[in-house]
Amino acid sequence: MGGMLRTVNRVLLALTGVMLLVLGLAVLAGGFDLLRRSRVELPSGWPWPGPEAVLLSDADRTRWRSEGWWWPVVFVVLGVLVMLLLWWLIAQLRRRRLGEVLVESGDGEGALLRGRALENALEAEAESLSGVDKASVRLTGRRTAPRARVGLLLAAHAEPGPVLARLSDEALEHARASAALEQLPADVRLRSAKHRAERVQ
Repeated sequence: MGGMLRTVNRVLLALTGVMLLVLGLAVLAGGFDLLRRSRVELPSGWPWPGPEAVLLSDADRTRWRSEGWWWPVVFVVLGVLVMLLLWWLIAQLRRRRLGEVLVESGDGEGALLRGRALENALEAEAESLSGVDKASVRLTGRRTAPRARVGLLLAAHAEPGPVLARLSDEALEHARASAALEQLPADVRLRSAKHRAERVQ
């Protein structure tokens, strides 16, 4: 879900940026009459040929209103856009940092553990692992089903495989057990610390 959401965000940002850039350049070119001054031949359907042109004429705004299919299509398109925006908004909110984690206390009520406290404990244990220079942890999801997003800065000569195994078997397992969770899924990102080239004699 997280990877797909990141891809959707990047695609939406890229498309929005390109559309706004093209639209802005077209309006500026028409407003300053740059195309005519540079003697560029405009296509017959070019919407903004010069400073006197408007973005939307009365004819453009009312062209399809008399057609029977116009309003149903408008409502369907708007409904789909609203649903997509709601899905995107809910997905963004679910990715926010988790404030509390519900810990099963055995009495049927449970106890609340501060999400930041669990993050700090997991960070400290991850940083104590051999081969890890720095760790960052963020809890997302629901308080009854949290997820961990872990970023690890590895030492220059650390091997990712053993580090991931120790993170899973030790740090994540201890955090899961301490919060009495059935599972604690994690998304782990690894970065390697830069180091100077060694001289070989």
